[in-house]
Amino acid sequence: MLNISNLHVSVEGKKIIRGINLNINSGEIHVVMGPNGSGKSTLSNTLAGKDKYTIESGEIVFNNSSIIEKSPEDRACEGIFLSFQYPASIAGVNNMYFLRAALNSIHKYNDKEEIDSSTFLRMIREKIEIVGLDESFIKRSVNVGFSGGEKKRNEILQMIMLDPKLAILDETDSGLDIDALKIVANGINGFMSKDKGILLITHYQRILDYLSPDYIHVLLDGEIVKSGDKDLAQELEKKGYSWIRELSTT
Repeated sequence: MLNISNLHVSVEGKKIIRGINLNINSGEIHVVMGPNGSGKSTLSNTLAGKDKYTIESGEIVFNNSSIIEKSPEDRACEGIFLSFQYPASIAGVNNMYFLRAALNSIHKYNDKEEIDSSTFLRMIREKIEIVGLDESFIKRSVNVGFSGGEKKRNEILQMIMLDPKLAILDETDSGLDIDALKIVANGINGFMSKDKGILLITHYQRILDYLSPDYIHVLLDGEIVKSGDKDLAQELEKKGYSWIRELSTT
C-alpha cells in the first residue's frame, strides 16, 4: 500500500527526515513513536503533501504510484487521510456541509456519483454515535467551540465518513481523558479492515492498550532506529527513549 524509500525531508532549509524506509501493507497498523523534535509530524505532513516540507531525495509510493508530485487534494482523493495534531476550526461552515463537500469531491475525482443531502444525513447519523457525539455537532461550525477531546473525536468521524485507504493519525490521543481515548480507539478499530492501513503517530503507549498494532517504529533525529512489536512500546513506556538513543549510537 505505502512504500517509503530512503526519504530525506527538510523544512525551511533545516534537515528533519534523514533516510526513512517504511512499508505499510493493507490490513496493517504501524505506530511511530519518538520524543519531541524527532520528525514524527514532519513525516505525516510530508505524506499528506503540505507545502513547506521539501523532499530532497527518496520516494513515496502509494498504491503502486509515486505521489511525490501530487497535490494534497489529489492525495486525499486517492485515499490518504491525515488527522491533525491540532485540528483547525472553520467558523461559518457546519460539519455536515464540510464533510459532504469533502466526500463528494472524492467521489467526483474517482468518477463516482455524488451523494445527495438526505442520503448523507442518513449515513452520518449511523456513524456519529461511534465517536460519542450527538447529532447537534453536525450542525455546528467545524470544531468551533469544541473541546480538545471533541475535536479529536470529530477527526475520527471525518475519517470514518471519508473512508480512506490509508489513515495517518498524528497524535490523535494527545490531551484525551480515558473515556475519550477509548472512544477514539473504538473508532479506529471499527474503521480498520483488511484493505486499509493505519500509520499512528504517538508519544505514549496508552492508546495501544485498546489497539492491536502490527509494528512499532522508534523515530529519533529523523531516522527509524528500531522496530518491533507491541512489547517495544511497553518497553519505551518503562525506560523512555534514552536507551534507544544509546543503542543507535553504538
